[in-house]
Amino acid sequence: MTPRRVRWLATATVLTLYVIVITGSLVRLTGSGLGCDAWPGCEEGAFFPEDDAHAFIEFGNRVFGIFPITSSILTAWPARRLPRWPFWTAGGVAALTVAAAPLGLATIRYDLPPEIVMVHFLVALLALAGALVVLIEAIRVERGAASLEFPRELRIGAVVLAVACLGLVLTGTLVTGAGPHSGDPDVIHRLWNLPDALYLHGRITAVFGCVFLFVLGYIVARRSLAPRLFRFSLLLLAVLLAQMTVGELQWRLELPWGIVAVHVALAAAVWALTVALAALIWQPPRWLEPQRG
Repeated sequence: MTPRRVRWLATATVLTLYVIVITGSLVRLTGSGLGCDAWPGCEEGAFFPEDDAHAFIEFGNRVFGIFPITSSILTAWPARRLPRWPFWTAGGVAALTVAAAPLGLATIRYDLPPEIVMVHFLVALLALAGALVVLIEAIRVERGAASLEFPRELRIGAVVLAVACLGLVLTGTLVTGAGPHSGDPDVIHRLWNLPDALYLHGRITAVFGCVFLFVLGYIVARRSLAPRLFRFSLLLLAVLLAQMTVGELQWRLELPWGIVAVHVALAAAVWALTVALAALIWQPPRWLEPQRG
């Protein structure tokens, strides 16, 4: 029962972390970063927000943060019965989700400095990646490991792809921070200027695209060995194309916050799917193999 329990708890952690990434972006995009003046309560002398929409958005994001913290801690305990490295990974995820709370306090205390905001976002991305790795390992332990082993060049390519994707998402955060969405209409802190941020983001996008085409081509050429991995890579391709389309649309429409929010949600999905793809290539579970008979 332990791998199954870890699988369910890790699934809850993945889902709640994904949602917290989206709600965190909504806090920034709606200008609600300083909607609450205090922490952990919203106002001095009032724990809950009263009648301000920005305060409700910011405080709601804080409250929802309880769920990934709780689920990650609950995942780490039964994960001790898994192999050592997923257990330590689960512990790292719990530590990262807990660390996000004081980082959130620092962003408010110091009026949304872009450096701390970016570190806060990076912590959420790393926690999401770790939770996905634990989930896939729990599935592998529960249902058995695959007999196939992917070639070394594909496994290395998968790691490079994940690193490039992290760079892609982080430089995208730079672009958002350099644009009109600083988190509060009265805060004008910028980590970088928009043209340079766009230039770097474009170069990282090109690197990611080249590595992804290599990995995808390798999987397509050997799709009969792992048809489910082939279908999973097509899912990643579809989400990536959707993200690129929304990215072009938001630029042409001068970055309306609603479309930017969709772009952020798709970016988080691309990150999650890329990490999952890399984990499946490195530690393939049995269900990736074609069904016999």
